[in-house]
Parts: sequence; structure tokens; C-alpha cells
Amino acid sequence: MTGIKERLRIIFDVLRMLPAIAVKPPKLEAAVSIGGIFEATAARYQNRTMLFFEDREITWGELNSLANRMARALQDCGVRRGDCVALIMENRVEMVAYIIAMQKLGVVAALLNPALGGKQLIHCLKTATASKCIVGEEVFENLDAIRGEIMLRDEDILWVADIGLESPPAGTRDAMGALKNYASHNLQDTRSILAGATAFYIFTSGTTGLPKAAKVTHRRWVSGAYPYSKVGCRAKASDRFYICLPLYHGTGLICGLGSCLYSGSAIVLRRRFSVSQFWPDVQRYKVTNFIYVGELCRYLLAQPRCSEEVNNTLERVFGNGLRPDIWQEFKRRFGISRVCEFYGASEGNIGFLNALNKDCTIGLCSGNIVLVEYDVDADEIVRNADGKMVEVPVGQPGLLLGEVDDRYRFDGYTDTQASEQKMLRDVIKPGDVWFNTGDLIRQIDVGFALGIPHYQFVDRVGDTFRWRSENVSTNEVGEILNAHPAIESANVYGVDVYGADGKAGMVALVLREGELFDSASFSIYVNDTLPAFARPVFVRVQKEAVTTGTFKLVKGDLRREAYHIDQFNDQVYFMPPRGDHYRRLSRESYDEVVSGVAGY
Repeated sequence: MTGIKERLRIIFDVLRMLPAIAVKPPKLEAAVSIGGIFEATAARYQNRTMLFFEDREITWGELNSLANRMARALQDCGVRRGDCVALIMENRVEMVAYIIAMQKLGVVAALLNPALGGKQLIHCLKTATASKCIVGEEVFENLDAIRGEIMLRDEDILWVADIGLESPPAGTRDAMGALKNYASHNLQDTRSILAGATAFYIFTSGTTGLPKAAKVTHRRWVSGAYPYSKVGCRAKASDRFYICLPLYHGTGLICGLGSCLYSGSAIVLRRRFSVSQFWPDVQRYKVTNFIYVGELCRYLLAQPRCSEEVNNTLERVFGNGLRPDIWQEFKRRFGISRVCEFYGASEGNIGFLNALNKDCTIGLCSGNIVLVEYDVDADEIVRNADGKMVEVPVGQPGLLLGEVDDRYRFDGYTDTQASEQKMLRDVIKPGDVWFNTGDLIRQIDVGFALGIPHYQFVDRVGDTFRWRSENVSTNEVGEILNAHPAIESANVYGVDVYGADGKAGMVALVLREGELFDSASFSIYVNDTLPAFARPVFVRVQKEAVTTGTFKLVKGDLRREAYHIDQFNDQVYFMPPRGDHYRRLSRESYDEVVSGVAGY
């Protein structure tokens, strides 16, 4: 039975969260923007440190001045309100400043994964219709390799130095060289940017085809970041957030940076996660909040105990994907008092928040949701004899749908057809509209919670799975693999790997007549055409593909059999962790994978 102290804590937490959750999002025509919110916070905490990055410390006032100079330099390049500017850069001070600069201008920031190259990078740039591209020195090679395929002139490519070259490569413009010539005070135009304007594009693999650009408005960022900061992170100006997740993704940007924009908290920013440097960084910078994905938590638990993790300053963690099997151990070992798991999608209209600090839950949702029965093997929603969707009973996994209304809007993608495909109509009553999340969740019992229902994430469905904190589109990967001259068909799906979060990519290949599987050629092709997170970990070579009567590739049995070589006679190959060449999956290597020794 729940103790009196726990009950009082829950009641206090509910009272504490109500004001923040009850705040209505701004109207679309209201003059509210992220740029304006940042300026207000920068004025309030002008001389306090905002960013710790490598050997640099930047105050709120200094970053505001830098962003203002950048904004004016962009204007001088011909950038105007409503334009789109692509940003390709690793986490660093300049990336944060350029994101803020574009929010001050009312420019759409197309945030591209710096690991992308080739066909995918070309597609993203064309989808965004970017008039300029700001690219970091550290990832310039990827852009330079496709220069002939994109409609950007030399003067449209703004190069940002990192730690190597002192001058920009030929055919680019130095983005930073003349910044000192521009004024550093706030821009008057920022005050007139409307909440309904698009702030940035986040690219998501989605469920079909190449990446789609999800539109995120100022209204969406504002209405999400505020409760994350006040209720989820409980952020204060004295806090220090550890952000090592990429800022081109919603968790690092909307949740992490967004929480700090409201609270004045400082950010300890890293280019990427380092398991060996995490606890030394926590001790050095006196970190209080960690923005996580579940995979990082599992990495930390897998490490031998170290002196730096003892008596650490870390109090609260906020993120998604912390699985129930390690939740309690993670809290106990590292002395974490508050785990605020959340659920949401970059393009989604609803979100969940573990505001009451309950274990193993994504928390509660203030929007209107319904969980409907889903046939995973057939990859389709179950309907009754009347053609209606069937709600699942409490405790059973169901496909999550979020009702679209004036408060919980669906801003969609730049592709209107792709946006429409995410919508379901006439679900409960004639004329209603619902967003299909593509995720299975279930309602769970968390004990005393004042009757507020809580939920738990179960799995993704359909043609998308998550690996290395990235969404991977099976159709997109399949299309790329099908272009290999020896392959007749590629059926891509996700499989569980012991000790790893998410699902590893696996592909069942059927080779063209007369072809043999050449692991060396295939390895080179995969490494050249796919980013690391999208490369299949396992390859199954089949004699023929199994399809439905309408020639749709069947994945149910393949997912269940996965790479378990004792369940079928096909050859299986695998890419070892940190490897770059596929090897035959022997009994010995199979045993290492299923026991967790392999290191995924």
C-alpha cells in the first residue's frame, strides 16, 4: 500500500503541474516566437554562463550578441523571413547560435543530420527548398561530394570553420569572418514573428520512402518546451543540463535547449556522447540534469563502476526510451531521484510526460487519445464486422491515435500527401480526425496517481524501427539496397538484440539469377550508401522472397526468426560492432550475440 508520504508527494506534484499544463498554446496569429523568448531570458541572465563547450564558456548575453550578428549577416546575404536555410553541423556553439539567429529572423531552419550524404542528403536539401546552406567544416566533405546535384550557388554555401582550416574551401563563403562588422543588439523584426510560423524542419524517416521534413512551428516548440521545463525537468537558473544528443533531433533541441530557454539553466554541450567522459564531465561541471535516450543509459550501466559516479551531482534525467528492465537499476546505481520519461514524435500532435515520477512509464497525456487493436503480422489496424476500429482493453497494447483539434494540431510535413497518410478520419464519430503515431502503447497500473491514467511504450509497428537513437525507414533502406546490381529484392525489418535498445536492422536478400553473395562488395556498397545507424546489422540470404497475394513482402515470420540460425537453413551474415565488413554468422559468433557478449 502506498505510504502517506508518497501520497502527499503525488498530490503536491499534481498541484504543481496543473498551472503549466493548463496554459493554453498561443494563438497562431499571436506575436510569440522562440527568438523572443530567448531574448527575454538572455536579458534576465545576461552575465550568467549559458554554454560550456569544450574549453569555452559563453554567457547568455554573449550568445545573444553572436546570434544577432549572425542574423544580420544572413540578411546581408539576401535571407528574408519565410526563407529556408539548411544547417549541417555537429553540436557546438555555432550551431546553437545559428538556430537562435534564424528564429530571430523568422527563417525556417532545416536541421540536417551531419551523417547524411549522397542520395539522402540531396533529397533532404531539395525537400527543404533551402535557399542557403550553412555547413560546418567538420562535415563539409559530404556536401562537397554532391555539389553538382543541388541547386546552390557558391555564394549560397556558408562555411563555418571548426578546428582545422583557417580559410574556407574554394566555392564557399566564409560565414564567420566578417561577423564583427555587424551590430550585436536585438533585431526589431523579431517581435513581430507569429506563433503559427514554421520555426524549423526536423527530418524523420517516417514510414515510407525517403526522409520527410516535419514542420515544427514556434507555437509547437513554445507549448512543448514550457511544460518540459517547468514540470518535466523542473529546471531552475542554477541547473546545468548535459546535452550530448544531436540538436538536429527533437529531444536534444525542443526538450533540452527548449527547457533552458525558459529557465535560464546552463548547458554542458558535447558534440556526441562519450561513455568514458560522462561522469568526469558531470563532476567537472556539476551537472544536475541529463537529457537522455535509453540507449545511453544502458551504455552507462554496462561500464565498470568508477570513482566519478560516486556522490555525483546528477539529480534528474529527462528523455525517452529508458526500458523497464534497467529503470530501477539505473536510478539506484547512480542515485537518480527523478526520471521524467516522455513520449512524442517530431511531427506528432500529442505527447506524454512522467510528471509524477512513477517508475517504468511514459506518464500521462493531456490530449485526447485512443488505443486501437493492431495486427502486427498483417501490419494493419483490426476492424470489426462494421468496419470500425476496435479499442483494446486496459493493459493490452494498442496502436496509439491522437485526436487532432485546435489545441493539439498536426502541423504535418512539407509533403501534403505524406501528411494526409498519417491521418485517420471518422474513428469515433463522423468528421473526427486522428494522428496515427505508428506506435503501440498500453495503459498500466502505477499505484496511487489520483486516478490519472498512465501508459507504457511497447513497440513501433509497420515499416519503421529505432536503432542508435535514430528512426530507420525499412522502405528507404530497402530501396537503396535494391540498387545493388546483384540484388533482386531486399526485405528490411528490425530485430531485437540482447542488451541493446531499439531494434537492429536486418535484411532478407534475394539475389539475381546466377549471382552469389559477395560480402566484400556488399560491405563497401552499404558503407558508401547508408549512414551508420541505417546499415543492416544482419543479412539473411534467401532463395526466394515470401509475398502476399498482392505481392507485398511478408515480414512477420522473418521478424520472429530474426538471425536465429537454428530456425532456418539460409545463410546469415553480420556486421560486428564498430566493424565495416560483413562476416558469416557462425555458431560461436551467434552465441556471442544472443548472450550479449558481442557488444551491441
